[in-house]
Amino acid sequence: MKALLPLSFLVLSLAVSSAHAQSHAGFPLQTTPDTGGDGTVEQADTNAYSLPQANLSMTKRLDFSVGNSFFRNPWVEAPASTDARDGLGPLFNTNSCQGCHVKDGRGHPPSADAPSVSLFLRLAVVADPEKDAEVLRMHGFKPAPVYGSQLQTAALPAAKPEADLVLTWESAIETLADGTEVELRKPQYSIENPNYGPLPEDLLVSPRVAPPMIGMGLLEAIALEDLEALADPNDEDGDGISGKLNQVWDLATRQTVPGRFGWKAAEPNVHQQSMGAFAGDMGLTSSLKPTTDCTPEQNCERFTHGGEPEVSDKVANFVVFYSKSLAVPARRDMDSISVQQGAKLFNATGCASCHTPNHQTAEAADRPDLSNQLIWPYTDLLLHDMGPALADGRDEFLANGNEWRTPPLWGIGLAQVVNPQAGFLHDGRARSLEEAILWHGGEAQSAADRYRQASAEERQALIDFLNSL
Repeated sequence: MKALLPLSFLVLSLAVSSAHAQSHAGFPLQTTPDTGGDGTVEQADTNAYSLPQANLSMTKRLDFSVGNSFFRNPWVEAPASTDARDGLGPLFNTNSCQGCHVKDGRGHPPSADAPSVSLFLRLAVVADPEKDAEVLRMHGFKPAPVYGSQLQTAALPAAKPEADLVLTWESAIETLADGTEVELRKPQYSIENPNYGPLPEDLLVSPRVAPPMIGMGLLEAIALEDLEALADPNDEDGDGISGKLNQVWDLATRQTVPGRFGWKAAEPNVHQQSMGAFAGDMGLTSSLKPTTDCTPEQNCERFTHGGEPEVSDKVANFVVFYSKSLAVPARRDMDSISVQQGAKLFNATGCASCHTPNHQTAEAADRPDLSNQLIWPYTDLLLHDMGPALADGRDEFLANGNEWRTPPLWGIGLAQVVNPQAGFLHDGRARSLEEAILWHGGEAQSAADRYRQASAEERQALIDFLNSL
C-alpha cells in the first residue's frame, strides 16, 4: 500500500479554498482514549453504548439499573397488572424506548417488508408568524390539524394508527476526483391510508431517525457560555461557518432558553427530551408533558389511561438519570499511522469547524461523575445550514428548513457494531460514513469538496479516524 501523502500536500493541492482549510488546522488533536472523561468505558462490542459511566458510584449504579429497566422493557395497554408500565397509546410509534434507540444506539430506516419503528415523521403545516405567534413560541412550529406533530404508525387493537409511512429510494452515482464511484440514495416518503381524514394540503414532514444515547449528561453539563463563544450567527470572521444556538421553550421554567438536544436542537435538556419521547413516541403522559400527540378529533379519551400521569415523576427521574449516565466508549487504534493522519485531515479539511473536538464540562449539580470532565464529543451543538440536499423545509424555533444541529461523533465507529442496520444523518439515508460526508452541503460544502478531491489513501485515513472514535 502506498504511503499516505503528507498533510501539507493535501492542503496545498486541493483546488477548493485551501486557505480556509489552513485556518482551521489548529484544532486540538485527541491524545487520550478517554473520550468521555473519567467515565469512559472500555467496550467495543454490541453493548458498547449500554454501560453506565465508569466513575458512577455503586448507589447510583442501582438507579441506573432501575432506569434501564423502564427504558428497555415494553410499556403495555392499561389496565394491566404491570401498572408501573401501563398506559401505552392509544396511538404510538413503538412500545419501548429501546424500540427506537436500538441497544441505546442509532435507529435505522425501515426495510421494504418491515414497519417503521426507529424512524418517524415530524409533522407541521405552514404557519402565519403573527396569527400563530403563541404556537410558534411554545412549539417552534404549527402542528398539523388532526394529525398533530408526529405521525403515529401503530395503535392499540381497538384504535387505528394514523397512517402508513411508505419509504422508497432514489439512487445516484457520485464520481470523485480520482474516478471512484459512490452510490448515494435519497429517501422519498409518502403517507398512505390515513385513518383520520385527509392530510392537510400544506403538510410539512421531517424524517427523524433515533440518535445514539451515549454521553448526553456530559453534553448537558457543557457550560452555556462555552457554546455561546462558538456561535457566529452572522459569520463575523468570514470563514463560511455561521453556527447558532437554537432558542426553545422550556416547559419546566416556562421561558425561552437555548436548545442543545434533538436533530434541530429543539430541546433544552435531557428531561424534556425524554418526556417528549414518552408523549410523542409512546402516547404516555408525564407531569412535564401531561398531554400526548392525540388530538380531539382522534377521540383518545375513550381509552383507559395508566394513571395521571402515566409516567410517574419517580419513573421519569429514573429514566432521565439512565439517559444522562450512559458512558462513552474509549477511542481505539490511536497508534495507527492512518488514524493519526486522518485526525490531521479532519482538522485541515474544516470538519472540526462544526464538529468541535473537545469541551470541558462545568459543575453538574449532584453529579460529580459529569462535572469538570475533559470530553471529546466532536460537536458544537449549534445549528448549521447543511444545504438543500439535506433540507426538510420545516422550521423549528430558530432552526430553518436547511439547518441541523451538529451531531456528536463520539462512538460513531461502533454505530454499526451496536446496530448493524444503523444509518447516518438525520434520516439514516447514509449507509456508510463516506456517504454521510458526501451528503454534506451548505456550510460544510467546502469540507465535503476537499474529501472529493483527496486521494484514496487520504480518504481512507479520514474514515479510519472516524471509525476510531
